[in-house]
Amino acid sequence: MGNVLLQYATVLMLSIFIGIEIVAKVPSILHTPLMSGSNAIHGVILVGSMIVLGNANTNLEEVLGFLAVLLATLNVVGGFVVTDRMLEMFKPKKKVEKKEEAAQ
Repeated sequence: MGNVLLQYATVLMLSIFIGIEIVAKVPSILHTPLMSGSNAIHGVILVGSMIVLGNANTNLEEVLGFLAVLLATLNVVGGFVVTDRMLEMFKPKKKVEKKEEAAQ
């Protein structure tokens, strides 16, 4: 049991390190497509968590399944909010702001 836990911990730590290294090297212009891709992956995770919740037999499985669905939903919604905010950065400024700047 201890050996398997050590293997899982090693894979987790390596995944974290590799993920940080990969995301840190992504140019700013590619962050929005990267977020959109991760939202698609999180959507798959949400569907998987709903399937697991639907097959729950015990109260513990139901609670954990519900938490999985809740957290996956928050992750998907949060990803879309961040993507929307990032896309707002690329839109041109409104004409009202330009008129206010010209008046000053």
